[in-house]
Amino acid sequence: MAVPRAKTSKARTRRRQGINMRLSAPNLVECGNCGNLTMLHRVCPKCGFYRGRQVITPENNG
Repeated sequence: MAVPRAKTSKARTRRRQGINMRLSAPNLVECGNCGNLTMLHRVCPKCGFYRGRQVITPENNG
């Protein structure tokens, strides 16, 4: 059975693990009603529409 000659350093271990733990950017789609970029399968925070119908009444922040 193969045995490592020396202990793997923390830096080498974390560098190897860090490559696979990268966060990916969320996929954004354009709202069919107002054209605002929103995440998939979520209500548009700008207009309150989801799949072509009004779901919530958006709050005006300014």
